[in-house]
This record gives sequence, C-alpha cells and structure tokens, in this order.
Amino acid sequence: MSAPVATTAALPRAVRIGYGSGSVATGAFGTVPGLMLLPYLTDSLGIAAVAAGFIVFLPKAWDVILNPIAGRISDRTVDPRGPRRPWLLRAGLTLSVAFAVIFAAPELGSKVAEAAWVLVAFLGCATAYAFFQVPYVAMPAEMTGSYDERTRLMTWRVAILAFTIMLAGATAPVIRDAVGGRDGYRVMGVVMAVVIAIGVVGSYRGTRHAPVGSVEAGPGSLRDQLRMVATAHDFRNLLITFVIQALATGCMLAGVAYLAEDVLDSKGAATVLFVCFVGPALLLTPVWSAIGGRIGKKRGYLYSSLILAAGAALAVLAQSAPAAVVFLATGLVGVGYAGCQVFPMAMLPDAAAVDARRTGTNRAGVYTGVWTAGETLGLALGPGVFALVLAIGGYRSSTDGDAAQPDSALTAIVLGFSLLPAVLTLLSLWWLSRYTLDASEVDA
Repeated sequence: MSAPVATTAALPRAVRIGYGSGSVATGAFGTVPGLMLLPYLTDSLGIAAVAAGFIVFLPKAWDVILNPIAGRISDRTVDPRGPRRPWLLRAGLTLSVAFAVIFAAPELGSKVAEAAWVLVAFLGCATAYAFFQVPYVAMPAEMTGSYDERTRLMTWRVAILAFTIMLAGATAPVIRDAVGGRDGYRVMGVVMAVVIAIGVVGSYRGTRHAPVGSVEAGPGSLRDQLRMVATAHDFRNLLITFVIQALATGCMLAGVAYLAEDVLDSKGAATVLFVCFVGPALLLTPVWSAIGGRIGKKRGYLYSSLILAAGAALAVLAQSAPAAVVFLATGLVGVGYAGCQVFPMAMLPDAAAVDARRTGTNRAGVYTGVWTAGETLGLALGPGVFALVLAIGGYRSSTDGDAAQPDSALTAIVLGFSLLPAVLTLLSLWWLSRYTLDASEVDA
C-alpha cells in the first residue's frame, strides 16, 4: 500500500485561510461550553457543582471513545471530494443545530429533567463534533508534505482560532447578560450556533481546491491500528504533553466566570479576561511561527509553555492584587497559549507523515482520532476538576447566581484558575523533553 503523496510546494493563501476557517467552528464549540455551561448549570439551573461537573464531563468522555472510530471511518471514506471534506459539512451543520439545543430547554419544573436535557443535547454535540474535528485535523498531513509549510498552515489556523475564542468568549457573556436570565442563555446559544455554521461552511468551501494526495487506509482492525499508533514514541509523548496542557487550559476556561464575578466582583471582567487572554495570541501567532522557523518547533513549544505557566502562576494574586495585575497575568498566559497551539498542531501532522513514510500506509485519521480524543479528554477534565475544586472549597450553587460565597470557595476559585494550571503545564514538559522529531527527519 502506498502512503499519501502530498506536495511540498507552498499552499495558496486561499487554501490556508479556507482550512483555518474551520477553527471558527472548533473555537466556538471548544470555548463557549467550557466558559458558560458550568455556570449555567450551577447558577441558573441550581445544579450542585459535582453533578454539574459530571454533566460537562460525560459527553466529552464519550468523545474519547468515539474519536478514534471517527478517524478510522474517515480514513475509509470514498468520495470524489476526498475522504475528509464530506464529514466537515455533514457533522459540522449537525453540531451547529445541536449546540443551540443545549441552552434551549423550556421551564421543565424539575432540576433532574433540565439536567437531563443538557446532558442529552451535549452528547449529541459531542458526537457531531467528533465527526467534524477528526477529519478536519487529519487534513494537513495530506495537504502538504513540507515540515515548514505545515507550520505556516497552522499559523493561519491558530490565528483564526484565537480570534474566534476572543469573539465567542467575549460576546457570549455579553449576550447572556444583555438579555438576562435563561432567555439570555437561549439567545446566546442560537448566536453561537450560527457562528459554528459559518466556520463549517467556510472550511468546506475553502478546502475544495486543496491537495489531498492518495489516501489509502492501513490494514487491520481499529484495535490493530490503535496498537500501532500507541507504539509511536514521538506521537505518544507529544500527545501526553498536549493533553495535560488541555487539562490546564480547561481549568482556566472554566474558572473565568467565577473569577470575574466572585473574586473580582464584576461580570464585565469576564470579557476583559478573555480579551487579555486571546488578544496576545492574535498578535503573536505569526511571531511564534517565525520563532519556530529559527529554533525549531520543540524549543518553541517549550518556551511558550514556560510563559503560559508563569502567567497562570502570577494570577494567584487575584484575591489581593488590583484587577490590573490579574489582567496582566492573563495576557501573559495568552502569549504562551498562542505558541502552545501553533507548535503541537504543526508537530502532529509531522508525526503522522513520518509514520506513513515508514510503514507505507496512511493512518492519519487514526492518529488525529486519538489526538482529538486526548484533547477532548483534557478539556473535559478541566471543568470537571475545577468543579471538584469548587466543591472542596464549599462553593454554594443557586438559581439566580447571587449566593454569597465563603472565603474557602473564593480561595478554591483562585487556586483552580492559577496554581493548578501552572503546575500541570510544567508537569507536561517532562514528556515534551522526550520528543525527538526534527526537520531533517520529517523532510527526509
């Protein structure tokens, strides 16, 4: 069996932008539930923090199982448009509709029924997302065979992702607060569903002229494929690094609303925190790409991780320092976050392409299925771990969001937002140090 043959020529800018527009969908879905769903459950539906954390976590855990299957299916899809692009449209539009449904529940008069509505709708979202995200992430390994071109491609993707995170993260709370109450969540859900649909259609149309090479799935069962991927040393270490950092990011994302409203005592601070977080990423994504071209992706990933950890650690001063210090710390996190997205996303297709060249078979879908499963697990565990920290701190749930919180809960919010993510990020670097692929081996 022949491996996919991807050109090493530079991709047209239209293809880079078209591919990157898919991050509008992934950014909105990855940001808004992590930011809004836990507060919606605890402070609007009155669900206890531990139960709310379980509701947020379970659909993502389902994705961990489903993503490798979605990758295997996309590897074996035969379609004139390519094996990946049809899934962008089918699953992406389904994701858009299901997202609006999450927050659309009528007054059911029962916490159990309302929690069940959210859980089922979020499960539907998670299923659709798996069949969108896995093929989407698999495409770069087949679009280009160039080590440096993949970095340029990821630069566009991460820049658009950063813009979407800022747009969705900053506007979702504003829409909710402008309308007010549960209607605010309903309107916000519809608006974000439209944003997701725009990204889906943009990525589908924007990649219609992208090269795909010759895609031929590897032999054996899914279990055989997963076993072979698990033996890929560099991929495994890169994945563990990224998953642990996704957990750290998930904790911070889940903590934004609580930090703003309970610690900084300002709902508007949630928007400011998001702008501080994503604004540097918008400006510095191309800078990180240029740095990676000079010093290599691995060293660039290391430096950006250290900056992210330093910013998170500085945020521990949130209870005593002026709000400006917290905003500065969050901005520092944003500087590191940009690199922590650019580099691993560019290193993943390197690992898949090297495997294809060594084995003569294409397992890009399985690789990205495992990758997105790990990322999903990390981002899902983040809110769950943060909810557990809230419960340990004695956080008080309510149906109007006005419950007075004890000092222990405020401390828990700060620690869950700052020191915990910082420690996790530093821990992840042990696995990054064991990653060995460089340009000479990828372009060989």
